[in-house]
Amino acid sequence: MTDLLIVGAGGFARETAQAALATGGFTLRGHLDDDPALHGTEVDGVPVLGDCDLVHALPRARVVICVGNVRDYAARARLVRRLGLPEERYATVVHPAASVSASSAVGPGSVLLAHCVLTAAVRVGAHVAVMPGTVLTHDDVIGDFATLAAGVRLGGHVRLGRGVYLASGVLVREGTTVGDWSLVGMGSGVLDDVPPGEVWVGSPARRLRAAPAPALAELDTRTAYAQGGPVR
Repeated sequence: MTDLLIVGAGGFARETAQAALATGGFTLRGHLDDDPALHGTEVDGVPVLGDCDLVHALPRARVVICVGNVRDYAARARLVRRLGLPEERYATVVHPAASVSASSAVGPGSVLLAHCVLTAAVRVGAHVAVMPGTVLTHDDVIGDFATLAAGVRLGGHVRLGRGVYLASGVLVREGTTVGDWSLVGMGSGVLDDVPPGEVWVGSPARRLRAAPAPALAELDTRTAYAQGGPVR
């Protein structure tokens, strides 16, 4: 049994807690959250122990970060950078009702909830959130910090960039790329490549506007890092 801390106490964190318990491989130590009003309370019977930086005081526990929403889906990336934990501290949580092929791989800190399917040679990066009923087919590649909401379906050879957010029910055509930190709205059908840092909606999906400010800031951060500049 592995001690586990879940960073966050919202809906995704609660779902991850239940998935971790269902695996039978984790002892759930508790949630960590920066909201002081939650400290000392319980969420679904699991205690909220303190703020996120408490991970450093419990070095033997593995960690999974479960924060962020459609308004700020860059929150996981910022928090990973802030905490500065080594890769080996991060747990990977896969619900026992998920189906992951032997040829697929899932990175540290990622969560696969119930009834996700990874068919063949799928690569899921670090700190990725895959919600229930999502289907990833052969040779898909999912970038770090991506979020795939419930019922997403990807054709084969799809590439999702770093921090991509696909809302519930999105369909992505085979061989298509969605650029870093872009968001695709609920129920959309993606037939063409989506550039980085944009919001696309509809079926077929079309550009609506630029991505939310936190995502664009993270896109700028990544660009600065690649060019050897400061990481904010």
